[in-house]
Amino acid sequence: MSDPLWRPEKARAAQTTLAAFSVWMASRAAKPFGGYEELHRYSTQHPAEFWSALWDFAGVVGDKGGAPHLVDGDKMPGARFFPEARLNFAENLLKHRDTEGDALVFWGEDKVKRRMSWRQLAEEVARAAQALREYGVTAGDRVAAIMPNMPESIVGLLAAASIGAVWSSCSPDFGVQGVLDRFGQIEPKVLIACDGYYYGGKVLDIADKMLAIAAKLPSLRAVIVVPYLGRDVALASSLNASPAGREAHAQTWSEAIHSRAAPPLQFERLPFSHPLYVLFSSGTTGMPKCIVHSAGGALLKHICEHRLHADVREGDRLFYFTTLGWMMWNWLVSSLASGATLLLYDGSPFHPDGNILWDYAQQEKITQFGTSAKYIDALKKADLRPARSHDLASLRTVLSTGSPLAPDSFDYIYDAVKSDVHLSSMSGGTDLCGCFVLGIPTKPVYVGEIQGPALGFAVEVFDDEGRPQAH
Repeated sequence: MSDPLWRPEKARAAQTTLAAFSVWMASRAAKPFGGYEELHRYSTQHPAEFWSALWDFAGVVGDKGGAPHLVDGDKMPGARFFPEARLNFAENLLKHRDTEGDALVFWGEDKVKRRMSWRQLAEEVARAAQALREYGVTAGDRVAAIMPNMPESIVGLLAAASIGAVWSSCSPDFGVQGVLDRFGQIEPKVLIACDGYYYGGKVLDIADKMLAIAAKLPSLRAVIVVPYLGRDVALASSLNASPAGREAHAQTWSEAIHSRAAPPLQFERLPFSHPLYVLFSSGTTGMPKCIVHSAGGALLKHICEHRLHADVREGDRLFYFTTLGWMMWNWLVSSLASGATLLLYDGSPFHPDGNILWDYAQQEKITQFGTSAKYIDALKKADLRPARSHDLASLRTVLSTGSPLAPDSFDYIYDAVKSDVHLSSMSGGTDLCGCFVLGIPTKPVYVGEIQGPALGFAVEVFDDEGRPQAH
């Protein structure tokens, strides 16, 4: 085996959250764990104990309910985690709502820069939730969004989740039929949409697209238009003047949200398995398939990945280059539950040049930088070397997924980005809204290799003949 590209000693592995959890878990389980492999084995052999312990370690807000915390664990489908628990996803993401530090920072290409404190985020969510209630949204109703990766998208999701409504989203570059193939299946009661977006220095108006989409969603009671290009008033007026507008009243974000005082935040605590998201398969083999994710499952899975695998700590500043059409956006949002600031970006990562995301990393002191293997390959081909041009002292972790990370891309990160960063190549999917295999901050990184299986997941690797391989 070749020498590792990175050793955990460089990140002071004993100080990672994973190391702290392993010690805490060993005390709770009354048995020592000799390393990650033993902790992982315990997590798959004793899933009820593991996930119950993670709930306590992470300080999940809610009523966990009594044991057993896993019923029919040998059935798939049919297993039920925390059958007596009640919680609210948004309540857990807004645990820090009484503080003034940054909750969200947003860069929209080179056009827009904004920031929102935890307190401001909570107040905006309270206003948005009240608006949704006035539109008749209740637990189980669907709220859909055609939005860039901007603060109003986070607000909309948290507002819907606070009520117990189900969220589904896509990015504004989707075509009319692509949106209808998805949202037509779930019959949303409210649609949140932007008035356009920027990409590659171009201004892209989506008014005609929105008129066509709203006309084909008869379930809508309201459309909320978010200003990005400054054309929200015109688009809301056009929607109200259209035949669909007589069925679904359109308002600007300012009219629907900012016109009201912030009421007290209310969180509906619902069963662990209550639906939170509808994500969709790609649609390459017919209509996109609806995939429903539960509030409790998404929360605990993402907490596990953020804190234990990506070493996200309270006060960290997490960036992931994603759109609302990719499950990594949902993954990104959940890091609020760990007290991290979300660094949001919308637009081309190469406009006006390939330095924009590294400018962002330097200025906002990003601690975890998430992207796709394709972007890393594009950086390499462009011969960009952020280590020489930017101060990346705050950066601890680089996260990559979307496709396999090529061996030469491993070398590129350590040579051209940062020599002492933890490179975490991950693989998962929309069907679990998370990862099967991913980074382990207490183990070394080897070129071309994913570090290991996710805690709680009994992952096996097979060759072409179906024989299990050692890992």
